Amino acid sequence: MSFYDLAKARYSVRKFSDKKIEQEKLDKILLAGRIAPTAKNNQPQRVYVLKSADAMEKVNKLTRCVYGAPLVLLVCYNETEAWHNPQREDYNTGEVDASIVCTHMMLEAWEQGIGSCWVGVFSDKEVSAAFNLPEHIKPVALLPLGYAAADAEPAPRHDEIRDEKETVSYL
Repeated sequence: MSFYDLAKARYSVRKFSDKKIEQEKLDKILLAGRIAPTAKNNQPQRVYVLKSADAMEKVNKLTRCVYGAPLVLLVCYNETEAWHNPQREDYNTGEVDASIVCTHMMLEAWEQGIGSCWVGVFSDKEVSAAFNLPEHIKPVALLPLGYAAADAEPAPRHDEIRDEKETVSYL
């Protein structure tokens, strides 16, 4: 499958089956995140695999957006390792780096036949407290992963793509 076909076919899965993800497939997904580009290759991302009964109970209390997934990746960055741009005051690339990592993992998951859904509906403070994250580790996204339920389908607006004139400018 071409990259374009993969990217176009992938959708946010919001209904998962009970089937567990095979470790070898999870390993490929995690590797895709590790090889993702980050600013100055600092690799500040931290990915926590939430799959124990305790971790899943906690995450289900922190967001309504787990959708029955068998596991969730908590994607964070280490603020002390993120690149700080000297030309932009109080700016570091940690959130961008973690977002690139998350995107790589979502696309690799789809390549493996595994669905995902980028989730940003959570309190940073509550997630950090629930999982005892150090102060310098900043949550960016929750990524429920699993096999899509037989009746899962893309959101109604999935195939809506804005015209290039609305989103691209040539200067």
